Amino acid sequence: KQNTFSDFIACAEHLIAQGLTTSRQLAISGGSAGGLLIGAVLNQRPELFQAAIAEVPFVDVLNTMLDPELPLTITEYDEWGNPEEPEVYARIKAYAPYENVSAQAYPAILVIAGYNDSRVQYWEAAKWVAKLRDTKTDDNLLLLKTELGAGHGGMSGRYQGLRDVALEYGFVFKALGLSY
Repeated sequence: KQNTFSDFIACAEHLIAQGLTTSRQLAISGGSAGGLLIGAVLNQRPELFQAAIAEVPFVDVLNTMLDPELPLTITEYDEWGNPEEPEVYARIKAYAPYENVSAQAYPAILVIAGYNDSRVQYWEAAKWVAKLRDTKTDDNLLLLKTELGAGHGGMSGRYQGLRDVALEYGFVFKALGLSY
């Protein structure tokens, strides 16, 4: 997994080095395991990004994978490993977003959880945001939206997708200091 995080960071550094963007213009987004990616890179290199969106983020990976009573834990051992094995525990702990929140400045962050999500429980996002709020050293936006009628794929409804995109665009515009 660390290769994924390092590659993502290298891509951001390359875009900046090539003059295609700056860290003050760079917004990132990911959901589920992609939300884990967002959480990990924010801990490792927060200064590279101005804004981040994490949707139904798998950010409490270590605690989740340590709980075999959760519906998907055992079936996910193939993907993440079994943290009951000491080397797997150490590997997951080294990148797990929740465990690696530190006293540093983070970019503006929007976190979206689904109350009825059976894959990534809503409390992972809430717990991560609470730790970020308690630990981070900046006053950048840190927003948590828990969709009470949503699952892992978000809310249903004819126009809900448009509302979701509008929220995300509005957040990015605000974080980048753009007027709309």
